[in-house]
Amino acid sequence: MCGIAGIFNLNGNQDQPPNRDDLLPMIRALHHRGPDDVGMYLDPDVALGHARLSIIDLEGGKQPIANEDGSIQVVFNGEIFNYLELRQVLLGRGHRFATQSDTEVIVHLYEDHGLDFVHHLNGQFAIALWDRRARRLVLARDRVGIRPLFYTLAGGRLCFASEVKALFTQPRVERRLDLRALAEAFTFWSPLPPGTLFAGVRTLPPGHLLTLDCGAGAGSEPVVTRYWDWSFPAIADMDPRGMDECAEELNVLLIDAVRLQLRADVPVGAYLSGGLDSSIIAALIRRHTSLDLRTFSVSFEDKEFDETPFQRQMTDHLGTQHTDLLCKKEDIGAAFPQVIWHAESVLLRTAPVPLFLLSRRVREEGYKVVLTGEGADEVFGGYDLFKEAQVRRFWARQPNSKVRPLLLSRLYPYLSASPTSAQVYAQNFFRQGMGQIDAPYFGHIPRWSTTQRTWRFFSQETEAALRGFDPFAAISATLPRDIGRFPPLCRDQYIEAHTLLSGYLLCSQGDRVAMAHSIEGRVPFLDHRLIEFASRLPPHYKLLGLKEKFLLRRAVSGLLPESIRQRTKQPYRAPDSQSFFQDGRPLEYVADLFSPARLKDAGYFEPQAAGKLLEKCRRGDALGFADNMAFVGILSVMLLDQLFVRGRAL
Repeated sequence: MCGIAGIFNLNGNQDQPPNRDDLLPMIRALHHRGPDDVGMYLDPDVALGHARLSIIDLEGGKQPIANEDGSIQVVFNGEIFNYLELRQVLLGRGHRFATQSDTEVIVHLYEDHGLDFVHHLNGQFAIALWDRRARRLVLARDRVGIRPLFYTLAGGRLCFASEVKALFTQPRVERRLDLRALAEAFTFWSPLPPGTLFAGVRTLPPGHLLTLDCGAGAGSEPVVTRYWDWSFPAIADMDPRGMDECAEELNVLLIDAVRLQLRADVPVGAYLSGGLDSSIIAALIRRHTSLDLRTFSVSFEDKEFDETPFQRQMTDHLGTQHTDLLCKKEDIGAAFPQVIWHAESVLLRTAPVPLFLLSRRVREEGYKVVLTGEGADEVFGGYDLFKEAQVRRFWARQPNSKVRPLLLSRLYPYLSASPTSAQVYAQNFFRQGMGQIDAPYFGHIPRWSTTQRTWRFFSQETEAALRGFDPFAAISATLPRDIGRFPPLCRDQYIEAHTLLSGYLLCSQGDRVAMAHSIEGRVPFLDHRLIEFASRLPPHYKLLGLKEKFLLRRAVSGLLPESIRQRTKQPYRAPDSQSFFQDGRPLEYVADLFSPARLKDAGYFEPQAAGKLLEKCRRGDALGFADNMAFVGILSVMLLDQLFVRGRAL
């Protein structure tokens, strides 16, 4: 795992080739991603840089890595898990290898397959490849967006990097928040790709390639193409096999995904939340390997967030050496600015902060790699949102029914202030969008509408800039034309995978907080073979009635204690607004950023409205999701403005 950066001369102007002085600040900005080594490749048209975190082939895997004659150069962030199998195939084709690293298979695959090389990779990656003979730059990102990659066009150059802060080392790159992207983040939790929060900065979307050719002429534009996407067949074309046979195949796929992702030349640990998904990963490691597994978890003082009893049950069951990090509210408030620096994005919840602190502990314990249970909910239908949508669709067929909406009471048993506890409120809330049952995003309407309430804090200037902008229309334009043929649950899964998963969970709550401390997180449930297998399953194999992840639970029968295997999904959460006050007063930086003068100067939010929200949170009256999201969101935007737009430390 590493950080990559580079510069490409768009117009082929060799009088001003990118040089070491251009590239070195970009690499230094990524030092936390790769503290073990620095590498560069310089050409009249392109400069490639690499900050290395050594995990495979510790001595020989330095980057850039080239083919036999040096005509193809690669820098790479991530892991190719099937590299040993690919290596054997490539050796059989006559290729010669100079290292034992996974990176080297990329250059030889490209030699044999051209741009189709990505189809052979099982991994999580952001790749920059320079083909000197064709004078072509290729950027590639993994199928689901586990590893980040950003780029911008400035001063006749394309600059790219693993993080935006590296782009901002280039003097011609503008520093400004994009207000439409901000509005999207305050609806979907992240901007819609290829947009980012920063004007002019784009993300290469998951499952996409970007190519640039010197021969295309002056002012040539990068060509971005999709090579993979989540896809679901119509009901009639779903997997016809029985549940037992599918469960058996799922078990085999899970074991192999875990086996591949354990490949490393350094110790590998695992996160253990106490929920089903991370417990499955840890249990598969224990059952099918001889690894002396080390597990890590977060605990909280507040019982509503804490899962310690389930974590202890699993560590006792597995017999692992376990490290628990107790995260207090004051820890969250103190670390939040650092998390924003690494996330480079709006946060609407504080949940990434404890994982940031946990990754620091993992690093202190001498580990560089951890396996996590992320992705199982998107792949196998685990979220409450999917159950909500199922109830709402059932209700919508008889909208005047008094009985059907009562099913809502079966949701959110883990919340002390459940949105379903007050029947009238719950029915009004979940009735939102009931007339739009044919909309592909029907299942998301209540969630997005709640998040979008944060717009009421925007300043008049921001509102004016957003006049006429409809985020629902914006996301509709990104969806496949044939999404209507997907079964309803699959539509919900597709949208969740392209918004919350790739834009927030794998980014702000995944890669960024782990790599802040040079920790590589690996996610076996997002092996593309598992995704493609699960996408062919009949919807009721995933969500049977209101029982989530049904086939997954069946596939791991006998692997876990029954209390864990049958445990209802409890989303990972952390204390929100209450983390930013001490003894009835806001933390110093919070008070400063919420001051009327600072809010007015930044211009994004209405000072009076934001001030009232601050006071409400100070009193402890912000009990609902909307208030907490608005508070954390405003604070994160003000920090982004301070740290990146103005370039000032706190």
